[in-house]
Amino acid sequence: MEYEINPGSIEQESMAIIEKNIPFLAGLPDGERNIIKRIVHTTGDFDIAPLVKIHPRAVAAGLAALGGGCTIFTDVNMVLAGLNKKKMAALGVGATCRIADQEVVEEARRTGETRARLVMLNAGPLEGDIVVIGNAPTALFALCELIEAGAARPTLVIGTPVGFVGARESKDLLASMNRVPYITLPGTRGGSAIAAAAANALLYMK
Repeated sequence: MEYEINPGSIEQESMAIIEKNIPFLAGLPDGERNIIKRIVHTTGDFDIAPLVKIHPRAVAAGLAALGGGCTIFTDVNMVLAGLNKKKMAALGVGATCRIADQEVVEEARRTGETRARLVMLNAGPLEGDIVVIGNAPTALFALCELIEAGAARPTLVIGTPVGFVGARESKDLLASMNRVPYITLPGTRGGSAIAAAAANALLYMK
């Protein structure tokens, strides 16, 4: 059996297949189209495309933050691992995940809270930064609480936590606040790969 082995050709053909099978993409602005295509490519799921919610200012806000050398703050190391390090280095963009920090681990043992929630509660103002949450609903709930209180001011939130306990509700809360531009995937579906794909789509636009 013959099959394609060139990575550039594989990606190019994949994107062409996505556009062919999701006609509404042609009517979207370039930035939104690129984000959705990356998410579809990552999941292998055409049906996920119309579910992605992108705030009208999300693309512009994300690109401005990346152009300013922001930090990308993630909830788990799986999201951090999925980010394109070469593109970040070229832009002077940093990335961090503190879920394995010793003080976070110890506080979680002491309080019984999730480490992801504690990371967000201790993240600081996040002024000008991008927050990418791909796993933990408790992290997104905590971030929304901080934003609502004026204690956190990220430029963009990519929130796609996954699961059956709190994932749907945390993403609905993010979308309802309208206090900060966001990219999200309502419902129970989500995950670190989707969150990283959305962030990488923005990185590839710079």
